Amino acid sequence: MAQRIEGKVVSVDAAGDLMTDITAENLELAPSDDTVTICCDEHETTGIYTTDHSQPEMTFIAVIGESGHLQLTIVGESAHLMLGIRVGEDVVVAWT
Repeated sequence: MAQRIEGKVVSVDAAGDLMTDITAENLELAPSDDTVTICCDEHETTGIYTTDHSQPEMTFIAVIGESGHLQLTIVGESAHLMLGIRVGEDVVVAWT
């Protein structure tokens, strides 16, 4: 049975990362591997990483940030500027 969590982008930090209202606690049952999909606007990524990830530059990823919330980032770049995603945009985390 498919599972999903819905949230929103609530702020953009100084680096251009998109901060969501989805907490690590909300994601306790979600896998962190590539069987989980995160969608925001028309952009999609798979997997949920920790802040010490080793993903390459310019990769769109989802991270559990130091705040304990899911954030969307482009490694080494501003996700806000590159993707045009704004505060209030819907975020969906889904897995089977």
